Amino acid sequence: QVQLVESGGGLVQAGGSMRLSCAASGRTISTYAMGWFRQAPGKEREFVAAISWSGGVTYYADSVKGRFTISRDNAKNTVYLQMNSLKPEDTAVYYCAADMRQHLTVVVTTEFWAYDYWGQGTQVTVSS
Repeated sequence: QVQLVESGGGLVQAGGSMRLSCAASGRTISTYAMGWFRQAPGKEREFVAAISWSGGVTYYADSVKGRFTISRDNAKNTVYLQMNSLKPEDTAVYYCAADMRQHLTVVVTTEFWAYDYWGQGTQVTVSS
């Protein structure tokens, strides 16, 4: 079992920055792909970014490309999402997730159903 806990959310003005963290416990995530998703009120959960186990492969949704950066520190069993130039439309609950199928691979997945473990989410609110 893997427990994922997100932190770092809050309120920020448009144009600002925020860094989310996702700390894992119970089992190492260092050899698995990880992803970030978000869900705004009344909308479906959407893919934001993913990273391979080594950090060598990353992939982003078009809506965040160039503004967000996903990274990981395997020694700390933690994944990060650096968000810059935030927009009001980035307002959502952000979730991190672990894809246990992608063990020591270079494959990252954008589909939420492929991820096995999820955190409880952290709210990000961007004011205009």
